[in-house]
Amino acid sequence: MRPKKTRWVRCLPKERFFKPRCKPLNSLESVRITLDEFEAIRLACLKGLKQVKAAARMKISRPTFSRILTSAQKKLADALVNIKAIQIEGGCCQLIKRK
Repeated sequence: MRPKKTRWVRCLPKERFFKPRCKPLNSLESVRITLDEFEAIRLACLKGLKQVKAAARMKISRPTFSRILTSAQKKLADALVNIKAIQIEGGCCQLIKRK
Protein backbone atom coordinates (compact mmCIF):
# COMPACT_ATOMS: atom_id res chain seq x y z
CA MET A 1 0.00 0.00 0.00
CA ARG A 2 1.32 3.42 -0.97
CA PRO A 3 1.84 6.01 1.78
CA LYS A 4 -0.83 8.71 1.89
CA LYS A 5 0.06 12.09 0.47
CA THR A 6 -0.15 14.92 3.00
CA ARG A 7 -3.47 16.76 2.83
CA TRP A 8 -3.37 20.47 3.60
CA VAL A 9 -6.05 21.99 5.83
CA ARG A 10 -6.72 25.64 6.65
CA CYS A 11 -9.22 25.28 9.43
CA LEU A 12 -9.04 23.13 12.54
CA PRO A 13 -12.31 22.37 14.32
CA LYS A 14 -12.98 24.42 17.44
CA GLU A 15 -14.63 21.37 18.97
CA ARG A 16 -13.40 17.81 18.44
CA PHE A 17 -16.36 15.88 19.85
CA PHE A 18 -20.11 16.18 19.29
CA LYS A 19 -22.75 14.04 20.97
CA PRO A 20 -26.52 13.81 20.84
CA ARG A 21 -28.29 15.14 23.94
CA CYS A 22 -30.74 12.25 24.09
CA LYS A 23 -28.29 9.58 25.31
CA PRO A 24 -25.60 9.48 27.99
CA LEU A 25 -22.04 9.33 26.69
CA ASN A 26 -21.33 5.87 28.11
CA SER A 27 -24.15 4.34 26.03
CA LEU A 28 -23.21 6.01 22.72
CA GLU A 29 -21.33 4.61 19.78
CA SER A 30 -19.23 7.10 17.86
CA VAL A 31 -17.88 7.68 14.37
CA ARG A 32 -14.41 9.11 13.71
CA ILE A 33 -14.04 11.88 11.13
CA THR A 34 -10.44 12.66 10.17
CA LEU A 35 -9.19 16.22 9.79
CA ASP A 36 -8.97 15.85 6.01
CA GLU A 37 -12.60 14.68 5.93
CA PHE A 38 -13.56 17.66 8.10
CA GLU A 39 -11.77 20.00 5.67
CA ALA A 40 -13.41 18.36 2.64
CA ILE A 41 -16.87 18.85 4.17
CA ARG A 42 -16.00 22.46 5.04
CA LEU A 43 -14.78 23.29 1.54
CA ALA A 44 -17.44 21.45 -0.48
CA CYS A 45 -20.55 21.79 1.68
CA LEU A 46 -20.01 24.96 3.70
CA LYS A 47 -17.92 27.03 1.27
CA GLY A 48 -19.64 25.58 -1.82
CA LEU A 49 -16.42 25.03 -3.75
CA LYS A 50 -16.32 22.72 -6.75
CA GLN A 51 -14.32 19.56 -6.19
CA VAL A 52 -11.50 20.64 -8.52
CA LYS A 53 -10.92 23.90 -6.64
CA ALA A 54 -11.31 22.27 -3.21
CA ALA A 55 -8.84 19.53 -4.17
CA ALA A 56 -6.33 22.15 -5.30
CA ARG A 57 -6.62 23.91 -1.93
CA MET A 58 -5.89 20.64 -0.14
CA LYS A 59 -3.08 19.88 -2.64
CA ILE A 60 -4.56 16.52 -3.64
CA SER A 61 -6.12 15.14 -6.83
CA ARG A 62 -9.80 15.59 -7.58
CA PRO A 63 -10.52 11.82 -7.38
CA THR A 64 -8.83 11.67 -3.96
CA PHE A 65 -10.90 14.64 -2.80
CA SER A 66 -14.05 12.89 -4.01
CA ARG A 67 -13.19 9.73 -2.04
CA ILE A 68 -12.47 11.76 1.12
CA LEU A 69 -15.72 13.71 0.77
CA THR A 70 -17.80 10.57 0.15
CA SER A 71 -16.27 8.89 3.20
CA ALA A 72 -17.01 11.92 5.39
CA GLN A 73 -20.60 12.18 4.15
CA LYS A 74 -21.25 8.49 4.88
CA LYS A 75 -19.86 8.82 8.40
CA LEU A 76 -21.90 11.95 9.13
CA ALA A 77 -25.07 10.33 7.78
CA ASP A 78 -24.43 7.25 9.94
CA ALA A 79 -23.98 9.45 13.03
CA LEU A 80 -27.13 11.47 12.37
CA VAL A 81 -29.40 8.59 11.41
CA ASN A 82 -28.17 6.11 14.02
CA ILE A 83 -27.72 8.64 16.87
CA LYS A 84 -23.95 8.35 17.28
CA ALA A 85 -21.35 10.78 18.59
CA ILE A 86 -18.93 12.40 16.12
CA GLN A 87 -15.23 12.55 16.96
CA ILE A 88 -12.84 14.60 14.81
CA GLU A 89 -9.21 13.48 14.94
CA GLY A 90 -6.28 12.11 13.01
CA GLY A 91 -5.56 11.98 9.32
CA CYS A 92 -2.47 12.70 7.27
CA CYS A 93 -2.75 16.49 7.41
CA GLN A 94 -0.62 19.61 7.60
CA LEU A 95 -2.01 22.98 8.69
CA ILE A 96 -1.62 25.86 6.22
CA LYS A 97 -0.57 28.97 8.13
CA ARG A 98 -2.58 32.06 7.25
CA LYS A 99 -0.68 35.20 6.31
